[in-house]
Amino acid sequence: MSETRICTYEGLFLFPQAATADLQSALDHVSEILHRAHAEVISMSKWDERKLAYDIDGNKRGVYFLAYFKCDTKNVISIERDTRLSERMLRALVTRADHVLPEEMAANEGRQQLADEIVLRGTEAAAAASAAAAAAAATAAGAPAASVDA
Repeated sequence: MSETRICTYEGLFLFPQAATADLQSALDHVSEILHRAHAEVISMSKWDERKLAYDIDGNKRGVYFLAYFKCDTKNVISIERDTRLSERMLRALVTRADHVLPEEMAANEGRQQLADEIVLRGTEAAAAASAAAAAAAATAAGAPAASVDA
């Protein structure tokens, strides 16, 4: 009978900058990979959006997601395999996080802030789309397009 060893891990997942247009999809992708490995997510947040040190598949900028999770040590292999096979993710790094205190992990919880950012980005995109549609309609009608201040 094999022994089950549950350890705490830290995962840093890198997506192309295009993922900022659909942060929910990127977050769901990471959650799905962790769920398939039967990992218990302690905290997850959007860590940063920054310029990459070098181009990765033609991408100069990327969005990082940081997750702390617990899972069986045998399941980490499937997480790493799934991240390597993912066509949506550029890179991933999973390391043991035994040195990180539970309070620090809990302080990293950013799912609510991420949900707020997703709603905000969706609202901004809808406003920009309606302004573009109004400008196109005005141009089609022969009227000069009104400028929209953001």
